[in-house]
Amino acid sequence: MTTPRPRGRDRTAAIPVTIVDACLRDGTGGSPTAVVAETPELRLDDESRRRIPELADTSHAVFVATRPGDGGTAVRFFTAEGELPACGHGTVAALAYLAEQTGAPTYQVALEAPGGRTLHGRAVRQGGLVQAEFDVGPVALREPSAQELGLLLPALGLPLVASARVATLGRPRLLVRVPSRGTVEALAPDLPALAQACRDLDLLGCYAYAAVPAGGPAARQRYVARMFAPAIGVPEDIANANSTACLAALQHASGGLVAGLAVDMGDRMGSPATISASIAAPAGTEPPLVRVGGTARVSAPRSGA
Repeated sequence: MTTPRPRGRDRTAAIPVTIVDACLRDGTGGSPTAVVAETPELRLDDESRRRIPELADTSHAVFVATRPGDGGTAVRFFTAEGELPACGHGTVAALAYLAEQTGAPTYQVALEAPGGRTLHGRAVRQGGLVQAEFDVGPVALREPSAQELGLLLPALGLPLVASARVATLGRPRLLVRVPSRGTVEALAPDLPALAQACRDLDLLGCYAYAAVPAGGPAARQRYVARMFAPAIGVPEDIANANSTACLAALQHASGGLVAGLAVDMGDRMGSPATISASIAAPAGTEPPLVRVGGTARVSAPRSGA
């Protein structure tokens, strides 16, 4: 990570920030995420929260607040553009950070997320890394409209796709299945056009994915994906756990999810990441309970500048 540059007397420059590399692949890469612990003595306004990702040189920041009375823990997620109702790799980062704070080998918590949602998370510390996972809320799936496809596919540079669905988890996003890994890797979206289309359609962004060969019939299904979200100030996400949870829900709905799935992301950005997802509820439970997670590394805290 580069050292962020302070701007004048910005009060956020002195705020302690911990960088968590979330959703590592084989112990490397991952999505750098800024984690800030808010206390009764340190309460930020939303403008200051929006400044943290820029100062910390990360795409996202998660703010963790533990109440001194009952020990409840709330999380909020921000990019430079504003607050998000949910952030999967931010939740992985928060769980890893909290687990490191306890020092215990295993950790469980019910996180209070925006919108009154509760995220049941757990983490295991081992060898300097933290394996974290959590249960996401229900995923709503629907067919995209002709208008949505007419605006989004040209902006993505995709004249033809294998299938597409709009999935909502926190905010709606378009899941687009393309023929091959090569198609995913070659994507070069028109980011200004995609940002405008997503704003017009009130979508978070577009998650393009393709299946890749797995290691046998009992292995997790393997995918490669890229997530473009320029409308929220993230041209491309290194790791997007919530969209991966949406993919698991989609595969489950189609009857094709057996042993869970793993999605590789971030390679085009020089930071390989892997997210895992599975259906955690008993068969026949609707809507399905999706569990998503990844491996994280927690860095030493530093000031915001």
